[in-house]
Amino acid sequence: MDEIYEKYARFVYRYLLSLGTREDVAEELTQETFYQAVQSIHRFKGESKISTWLCAIAKNQYAIWRRKNPELLELDESFMARSFGEEIDKVELLKRLHNLPEASREILYLRIYGNLSFRQIGEVLSVSENAARVQYYRAREKLRKELEEDGA
Repeated sequence: MDEIYEKYARFVYRYLLSLGTREDVAEELTQETFYQAVQSIHRFKGESKISTWLCAIAKNQYAIWRRKNPELLELDESFMARSFGEEIDKVELLKRLHNLPEASREILYLRIYGNLSFRQIGEVLSVSENAARVQYYRAREKLRKELEEDGA
């Protein structure tokens, strides 16, 4: 398990950041992810990549953390403003992101906030690198058009 940790800890940490966690929370949840992985290694059947399995565990750990700490949720959306090259009202952007389908939201977070490559996003979402690229650009374009149409 030490080898798996060495190989994937940073990947899991970046994935958790892409979900909107603060750095300290991402560190804590990365540790919890690997603890849970050790506890459930007997259930890993090798039908998916280890990175995909670990991200699924991390996503579950993040969901648990969110339920326990709703008052601590905090997300710096300035990354999206930088992505679009202009200042965007944070509340408006959060509303728009919230209204996107979950898959679109997740891919935007993974790419822009998590700074993952399209290959890594493909691994996390179990799609090809090209599919991840196309899904990202479609989601980003949809969000951009909505913001333009409403003058946000």
